[in-house]
Amino acid sequence: MGAHADLIPIHVLTGFLGSGKTTVLKRLLQSPRLTDTAVLVNEFGEVGLDHHLIEHASESTLLLDNGCLCCAVRGDLQVSLRELLDRRERGEIPRFERVVIETSGLADPVPIAYTVLADPLVQHHYRLGNIVTVVDAVNTLAGLSRFPESEKQVLTADHLLISKLDLADAEDPRALLARLNPSARISDASDLDPAALLADDLYTEAGKKRAVETWRQAPTEHSHGSAMTSFCLTFDAPLDWSAFGIWMTMLLNRHGEKVLRIKGMLNVAGLSAPVLVNGVQHIVHPPTHLDAWPDEDRRSRLIFITRDMQREPIEASLVAFNRLANRQAA
Repeated sequence: MGAHADLIPIHVLTGFLGSGKTTVLKRLLQSPRLTDTAVLVNEFGEVGLDHHLIEHASESTLLLDNGCLCCAVRGDLQVSLRELLDRRERGEIPRFERVVIETSGLADPVPIAYTVLADPLVQHHYRLGNIVTVVDAVNTLAGLSRFPESEKQVLTADHLLISKLDLADAEDPRALLARLNPSARISDASDLDPAALLADDLYTEAGKKRAVETWRQAPTEHSHGSAMTSFCLTFDAPLDWSAFGIWMTMLLNRHGEKVLRIKGMLNVAGLSAPVLVNGVQHIVHPPTHLDAWPDEDRRSRLIFITRDMQREPIEASLVAFNRLANRQAA
């Protein structure tokens, strides 16, 4: 395979019970922008696809008349992903350029991400794309503090898609979601942009620009009123890449279960353009690069969403690692 950006992206579509993610999936499957998409679901009946969309049906596959492919998961996710690729290579199913996995309403998206990034054969052909969480503006937001599954889905998302906005009360749920997950893009489910959701991620130019624009607007710190905290670290001086890599490896190795998300844009010593980093708990995407800085601000920015971890020790440890690296270089 070629570079990481050339691998087949796997996007995770999740959301709590009743959030409307199946409705979102049906709309995405009808988009002409996503005709080369394969979808993995638990059962076809849960998706509720309209009969006129179905061109061909088998025990585990539906070929839709717009070119999309819908497959029921059989056994482990790794097996389904491998079989999907094998069938494409044998010409049994149309060629697809991306995969969407729709989770159950109680699913934690992190194990799916781990499967994509840790299984040797899977990671040779696939890469993790966006985690898209559908949020019910009425019920899901009210239940965040009562259902840890719902909270996890929101906090680990790359893109938050709000459904039922017309039924929400006077308080704008977007402000609350931005405080909970400052690194996620937030949009209205009634105004879907299929490309922004499933065609663009950190390995496309459009996806990089969208992500960086969101990250640069992240607040300095916010406590969720529970064990969850989000904060943004900034560094004026360039960071040593080797020191940063060692520091992040040690941090996630020891506290990965407490670091729900880490995203950022780094000014790396010796490079003329920033490096983008993205991690979900113990899992870290391969870094990617911008072609140039978006403006004159050259500060490094790291956004954290943590459980039972505070800003100060994390910031102090990275400062210490970078200072030691600079001393050794001198």
